Amino acid sequence: MPLSEQTDDELISATLAGESASFAVLVERYISAIYKFSYRYVRNGPDAEDISQETFLRVWKNLKSFDRSKKFKTWLFAIAKNASLDLLKKRRALPFSVLGEEDDAIEAVLAPYLAIAETSAVSFDRGILKENFDVALAKLPERYRDVMIMRYTDNLKFREIAERLHEPVDTVKSRHRRGLSLLRNIMSGEDFAPNGQ
Repeated sequence: MPLSEQTDDELISATLAGESASFAVLVERYISAIYKFSYRYVRNGPDAEDISQETFLRVWKNLKSFDRSKKFKTWLFAIAKNASLDLLKKRRALPFSVLGEEDDAIEAVLAPYLAIAETSAVSFDRGILKENFDVALAKLPERYRDVMIMRYTDNLKFREIAERLHEPVDTVKSRHRRGLSLLRNIMSGEDFAPNGQ
């Protein structure tokens, strides 16, 4: 039977037996729904992407302790909700956690599905960058413009942008959020006064 036709429970059993391809099917099956679910909490595309990645990382790490008498989908969305709430609690004080180097393998599994999920969801942060993007971008202060170009033109992750700029990841995310806010103001014709990092 093709992996795509197997039940969640069958895929979990195979994953626990060491078949990473089965976990990839679980990711593909639910990543879009998790992205949309988390977006409703944070209202921000990049943060929803982080939460989606964090959710499946937690699933990967805790799958052995999952109570198989329960429904996997219910457990998965509970994890996504907790990850969303964690981000909302930490947003003002601390940067959202990024994956450590030891998690590169699972990050590689998740990456293509995150891209699919994000493009399938309605995201204002993406939408505002489509029309007159270059004109508005040129009006941004350089520190914000650089981050926006790397994020949306070069399609780099926040960690990759941080490495290029030799800046902490939380600084890059802060500039990204501020850059989006400034772009909204510019594209709606409002004046703005750049500040922050």
